[in-house]
Formats: sequence, C-alpha cells, structure tokens
Amino acid sequence: MFVDRAEIEIEAGKGGNGCVAFRREKHIPFGGPSGGDGGDGGDVIVRAREGVNSLVAFAHRKHWRAEPGRMGGGSDRHGRSGQDLTIDVPPGTVIIDRASGLVLKDLVADGEETIIARGGRGGKGNPHFKSSTNQAPREATPGAPGELRRVILELKVIADVGLVGKPNAGKSTLLSRLSRARPEIADYPFTTKFPNLGQVVVDIDHSFVLADIPGLIEGAADGIGLGHDFLRHIMRAGILVHLVEPLPSDGSDPIENYWIIRKELQQYSEELAARPEIVVVSKSEIPESQDVYDKLASEVDGEVLLISAVTGDGLNRLIRRVAIELSQAKALHADHT
Repeated sequence: MFVDRAEIEIEAGKGGNGCVAFRREKHIPFGGPSGGDGGDGGDVIVRAREGVNSLVAFAHRKHWRAEPGRMGGGSDRHGRSGQDLTIDVPPGTVIIDRASGLVLKDLVADGEETIIARGGRGGKGNPHFKSSTNQAPREATPGAPGELRRVILELKVIADVGLVGKPNAGKSTLLSRLSRARPEIADYPFTTKFPNLGQVVVDIDHSFVLADIPGLIEGAADGIGLGHDFLRHIMRAGILVHLVEPLPSDGSDPIENYWIIRKELQQYSEELAARPEIVVVSKSEIPESQDVYDKLASEVDGEVLLISAVTGDGLNRLIRRVAIELSQAKALHADHT
C-alpha cells in the first residue's frame, strides 16, 4: 500500500507537576521545603529516514503523543523527563501546519529532523517559593501542557529526472529497461497509481534517479483524476523526460497529447513547465513512430529523440542526453549559489 499524504494529530508530553514536601529528618528540627520539580514532557520529532518509502504508517494511526514528564517527589527528587517521540518519514516529506497552511519543514536528506511539537516544562516544587517571610511554602506549580497541533504530511518523490506522459505511454516499460526497477506493466490503458523510482547507471562514476510519474490526463492541474497527487511528485525533478506514444490505444492524436501534458504542467506551475525537457518518441520499431517524430521535431524547440524500450534502440543516446542535461543543470545551480 502506497500512501503519499496523511493528516495526523501530534501532542508533545505534558510537564510533570512540582511537589509540595518538607524534610522530616529527626536530626533536623526545622526541616524546610523539599519538593522536587516535575520532569519536562517529551518532544515530538519528525525525522527523514532512508528505507521508509511511504506514509502508510499514518493511514490508520492518526494520534501520536510523546511521553509526559513525571511528578517531582520529596527529598528534592526531581521527576524524570518524558522520552521524545521520533516519527520516521520518507526523505522528501513536507510537513504542513493544518491550521495555517504554512510549511513547517521540508525534510529532504536522510537523517534530517525537526521538532514539530515541544514538550511542556515541568512544574516547580515548593523550595522555589521559600522566602524570608514564607519559610514553609505549601505552593507548587503544575506542569505545562505539551504543544498540540494537526499537521499534514505530504510526500514529494525525490528524483533527478521525472518521466511524464499520457497513461500507457510506455513509461513503466522504459523505467524497467533503464534501471532495475520492476514497475507494474500492462498492455491496456493502465496508469501507474504511484511513482516508481529506479537508479540509472551512466558509467562507473555517474548515475541518476529516474521517477516514473503516474500518467497525466487532461484537467490534472485542476484536480481531475488524481491531478495534484500526481503533479506534486514531479516538483523535485531537475529535468523532465516527456515520453510520447506514437500509436495511442484510445485513437487520440499523439501530437495533441504532447501539448495537453505541456498545458497541464504549465497550469500547475510555471516553474515546473520551465524545467529542461527531453522529448522522446517511443516504439521506434513501428512505422508510425517516424511520422510522429518528424512532426514533433518541427514543433518543439530542441532535439527530439526516437527510442524503443523493446529493442533498446536509442536508449544509450537518451541516457547520455539526460546525463548532459543534469550536468548543465548542476553547473547552473552552482553558479547561482
């Protein structure tokens, strides 16, 4: 089960109450106040961790609470602080405050973490209230409550390259040929229900992560189908590989299909639409692919590639082209920083 969005309630631990107590030792006739402070409540920490691939843990468990602090005791014994609660999420998870809609943290790298809710401070024992006029205070403070908030967890796939196109354009087949990923593949208008990732090896020193983004349909930017659920996964990709099916099973025009996807990308995000794009016509083994290739090459700025995931034709050229685009993109980013 793949879950890429979840809403949960998190609550940090309550601080322990301070204690009212007095020394009763026989050899100390005027024993003073000796109530210990309460322990602090535990924090709630969200941490990105490699190996966690989905937010499925939050699909059925909606409430997450850290341990409260313990109450102080007599003889100046302070209460134990509550243990922090650490929640592991996949790298690429965005944490959004439900009430304000603000992004609290974007956890990108493995091991990156943030405190989302802080535990309450422990209460003070009665020695804190001793004074020259009040030698035997019977006063202590309760522990403070921990922070309580509702947050939305959204997973945005981390990939160097996003593979986009209409449903059944052959993206899953291409991913399986370029990497060791084994996505579900079918010969009917099947569309991937969630992103599949694969590592593509360029040479002994270079590789990149390719994400097969679920097939887009017209109106995706407006939320039709799983529109926004699909599109947000492309936002982290540095470049896009746009795969065009030359002979769609639904009889649609492949050139029109290309421009439909471009329109959806632009409506969703101008920044996304401006990313470097490599246009690829698939199934070079069939005669129709050459005509589609020629038409796209006349309409699209830049080079259009013709490949076959079945025969392997053009795959090495595609990998080299992606590697060059990624290298240029990284160099441009380095210049800006």
